[in-house]
Amino acid sequence: MKEQVILVDEQDNPIGLMEKIEAHEKALLHRAFSVFVFNDNGELMLQQRAKEKYHSPLLWTNTCCSHQRDGETNIKAGKRRLQEEMGFVCELEEVFSFIYKAPFDNGLTEHELDHVLVGKFNDAPLINKEEVEAYKWMPFEEVKIDIVKRPEIYTEWFKIIFKESYDKIYKLI
Repeated sequence: MKEQVILVDEQDNPIGLMEKIEAHEKALLHRAFSVFVFNDNGELMLQQRAKEKYHSPLLWTNTCCSHQRDGETNIKAGKRRLQEEMGFVCELEEVFSFIYKAPFDNGLTEHELDHVLVGKFNDAPLINKEEVEAYKWMPFEEVKIDIVKRPEIYTEWFKIIFKESYDKIYKLI
């Protein structure tokens, strides 16, 4: 069965399910999450998306992100995807959510009500090479500076999260 996303209204009320690609082709608002994992030094674990990804290949982004499954909580979805992409699980806390829309060169559009989840982890991940090309730890303040200097190496949603929510995340680390 092909992966489905949960279509939502602007208050995050579910209004239906749709195949993921179709929702991105039609730019329909759907539920998503973005996980930010920090270590005790205040560094953010970044991932570089695998070169085989259907959009944003080889771009750097937050620790992991994806879409909730029908009936799955935001935290459960974040932990599931963290395990699938990065090979570990840690406690996660939902910090806030926001809506964004970002078109891509391939004709797809991310239109998501994104739940931002934050966790702590101090070891090396065991990355899934089908999902993740590489990872690195980077001081949070340096990420903000690097996005301004080299925006072309980061995913659209990651740049939007930083622009909209840097202060909300920064006070947690």
